[in-house]
Amino acid sequence: MIRMGRNSKPETGGTYGESSSVEPDAPYRYQTETPQAAVRGGAITDSDAMARDIKEGRLSGFVGHGTTLTGETEFQAMLRVDGHLIGTVTSEAGTLIVGTNGVVDANVSVAAAMINGVVNGDVIAHEKLQLGRTAQVIGNIQAPRLVVEEGAVIEGKCSMVRAREDSEKQVAAEVENTYAVQSSYSEPAITDEERLTAALFDETSDEEEETAEAAGV
Repeated sequence: MIRMGRNSKPETGGTYGESSSVEPDAPYRYQTETPQAAVRGGAITDSDAMARDIKEGRLSGFVGHGTTLTGETEFQAMLRVDGHLIGTVTSEAGTLIVGTNGVVDANVSVAAAMINGVVNGDVIAHEKLQLGRTAQVIGNIQAPRLVVEEGAVIEGKCSMVRAREDSEKQVAAEVENTYAVQSSYSEPAITDEERLTAALFDETSDEEEETAEAAGV
């Protein structure tokens, strides 16, 4: 099993250039560059950006172009695949990125995934799945949120289970609220005093009927 952990303590040595402009919630934007960084350090390459992501703990692992990795892969933060990954890929809270040259022959179960390459296997993204225009997924996909760009290829079933469950819960809540509003306009509950008065009235009516029957006899 291949475990790719997150760096808990960033390294202090080495030259990585200026600080990264990539926000933690947007791990895919490797080529994002601020004008200040461009002026001070020149153009930022993918290698520089990934080096900073590794240093700052945002990138757990990287499978480069021309590299083949086989086995059960588990990671924590982010895994980028530009090479060939075979086996299984799992992460409870991590993000999988498959580049345009990346090939993943594995079943994938991650929190989020952005695919621009080829995935031969089922893909489960517990939070969000994004397929770029060069993506090819040969397998079933499951995600509560799905973004598919024009040109992406999917050969398999698509299921948005959590989204459907959330929709059903919302409908049930709306129905419950409707019933609550309707019940607020219903007749008020009968008090004990009103029940006693009704019972006495019924007894009086019965006595009058018996008296009338006796008189008729």
